[in-house]
Amino acid sequence: MMAAVAAGNNGHTIDLYESNEKLGKKLYITGKGRCNLTNACDIGDYFENIVHNHSFLYSALYSFTNESLMALMEENGVPLKVERGERVFPVTDKSNDVIKGFKSAINQKKCHFLLNEKIVDLVVEENSLKGIVLENGESRLYDAVILATGGKSYPSTGSDGNFFEVLEGVGHRITYPTPALVPMNTKEDWPRQLQGLALKNVTLTLVKKNPKGGVKVKSLMGEMLFTHFGVSGPLALSLSSYISASPKTYSLILDLKPGLTMEQMENRIQRDFEKYNNKDFINALGDLLPSKMIPIMVELSGIDPILKVNQITKIQRKKLIECFKHLEINIAGLRDFTEAIITSGGVDVKEVDPGTMESKKINNLYFAGEMLDVDALTGGFNIQIAASTGWLAGNAIE
Repeated sequence: MMAAVAAGNNGHTIDLYESNEKLGKKLYITGKGRCNLTNACDIGDYFENIVHNHSFLYSALYSFTNESLMALMEENGVPLKVERGERVFPVTDKSNDVIKGFKSAINQKKCHFLLNEKIVDLVVEENSLKGIVLENGESRLYDAVILATGGKSYPSTGSDGNFFEVLEGVGHRITYPTPALVPMNTKEDWPRQLQGLALKNVTLTLVKKNPKGGVKVKSLMGEMLFTHFGVSGPLALSLSSYISASPKTYSLILDLKPGLTMEQMENRIQRDFEKYNNKDFINALGDLLPSKMIPIMVELSGIDPILKVNQITKIQRKKLIECFKHLEINIAGLRDFTEAIITSGGVDVKEVDPGTMESKKINNLYFAGEMLDVDALTGGFNIQIAASTGWLAGNAIE
């Protein structure tokens, strides 16, 4: 849709093909139906939130910024608001209004919508794109084609990844698509026993395990959620994007009290133990943990739940502190594409001109959005990348 607006600005006549019965189907479900359109942070801060190939996106993000996208929406009747973490949403909290905003912008151009029309192949002659092939076998010729077919996440919305095979067939290299911003299965059973429990203001660290122990990959602070299969929530989803291969070789380290050093944590526990001096251990953790987590923490500490607090040894107390500050969760695997917010992988960006989004392999062929091998963390960054690359591709067609 953004590519259509940009190409239309240059006076082109556009056919916008959509395999679904309506435009923007994936936008309907983003931000839990509210559509986290973009992020209002300084555009320079975007790059630390982009996981793969951030330098490829400099031209796109600086050519069509978050301010550009917000202005486009508001000019087309979609007032916006900024929430926690600089996340931008429509004032109405309805993703449908964002889609209406895009449609309004497109309707001002010479654009023809073709719904329920699926493109299955490309017409390429002597390394130049000549047109497209539809599902019914019909070929149609065009001066230029912009592909924005998405990755493989939420395939029910139409982004099934099938077009990657077409591009491989015409000589493009594809970085194997994997689920990103996706929940994780855990090897341990205890996270599943905490199903439904959300933890706020905790730190979760992704570690790549090796024979010497492990290497820290990324550490984030915020909110996480325990589920019937393992872990989810913003922290787990974001860290999943940093798992390059073999998820079982990674673990998560949970710090339940990131505001306290080890020494401060020990002082805090000692104060609580003095307060509950004659209580059973299992009844002495209520000031430190959600009630649902207390039996789990007691079990992980290895301390007898009915041991009197005044009988707990220094060694036992040290083990408890480790549980609070360094609780290991081993990853058994990632959930599949049906639960992934986005896709990691796609068209190799080395084969795409970063200033125009045109293929370096095939003239007159352009790419936009999630089908490129770029992805970012949650917070509105991925939709902004889609809009910026779409605008750059549409604007590049002369």
